[in-house]
Amino acid sequence: MKLQGKAIDSFLKHPDPKVRAVLLYGPDAGLVRDRADTLGKTVCPDLNDPFRVADFLGRALVDDPARLADEAAAMALTGGRRLIRVRDAEDVTTTAFTAFLKDPPPGDSLVVVEAGDLSNRSRLRALFEGTEAGAAIPCYVEEEASLGRVIADLLSAQGLSADVDALSFLAGNLVGDRLVARGEIEKLAVYMGADKRVTLEHAQACIGDSAALDMDEPVWAAADGDFAALDRALARLFAEGMSPVPILRATQRHFQRLHLIGSQVAAGKSPETAVDSVRPPVFFKLRPRLVNQARRWTPNLVRAALERLVDAEADCKRTNMPDQTICARVLFQLASLARR
Repeated sequence: MKLQGKAIDSFLKHPDPKVRAVLLYGPDAGLVRDRADTLGKTVCPDLNDPFRVADFLGRALVDDPARLADEAAAMALTGGRRLIRVRDAEDVTTTAFTAFLKDPPPGDSLVVVEAGDLSNRSRLRALFEGTEAGAAIPCYVEEEASLGRVIADLLSAQGLSADVDALSFLAGNLVGDRLVARGEIEKLAVYMGADKRVTLEHAQACIGDSAALDMDEPVWAAADGDFAALDRALARLFAEGMSPVPILRATQRHFQRLHLIGSQVAAGKSPETAVDSVRPPVFFKLRPRLVNQARRWTPNLVRAALERLVDAEADCKRTNMPDQTICARVLFQLASLARR
């Protein structure tokens, strides 16, 4: 079965006992891992328990397809349900999962499978979507609004609440990777100490140095027209396994902000005043760069940039071209526009 929307959160907390294997896939690797952890803890609260948790890479099933059924059928020496985690699964593992889902072994173990951004043509994805013994959960990059609700929940779990502008700042600067957001909120909780109300000043002081997260580095470099910085940033992100789609989404958000600033400048405001009016507020160390970009990027150039970014994201999803090449090409095109 394929799960979407609100059904995902409900399933992650209380998975259907008839489902023996769950596939989590998508461009947001942090969200894939975060949801896999949440799902796994419904079976075994300690994900490091060596007796109840088996953890291996998907390619292990290519040479030994029977390992999946063997692990799922094994009994825990200490009692309790077994959790089998399969990471970095690809279409080449479909044969092993086909045999497992067709005739699951007895028991109540749960198999949690983590994969990358599988296309509509993926055999592995189609398998999990088309069987009652399996479930497929897409993990796409969250928008700021939905991430804001997640951050509010994460803060609440730490005994914290946040002002509206602080929450807006956090959502705007942590969008793109759920695990990064979770880690930054945990750091913020330590920073807050005895204070329980997070203000904008708290958020900027704690998250500020990481507000221009690694994923934002190529965005700012492209808007600055800095070819060398853009090349370094993309090479580092791709080497770390970052999917191009979150980078393209981050670039779209940045240019949407430039579009808003440009409309205010066209109405008579100075670039400085227009930049100061945007929400979430711009981290003060980045303000001079955004002011310079507001002067550099005319409304027509911003519209052209946004059209190219939308087309690039569509090409990543609909064509067989390498998505890293598509992403790099459009960002260097934007850097060229910035130099005009």
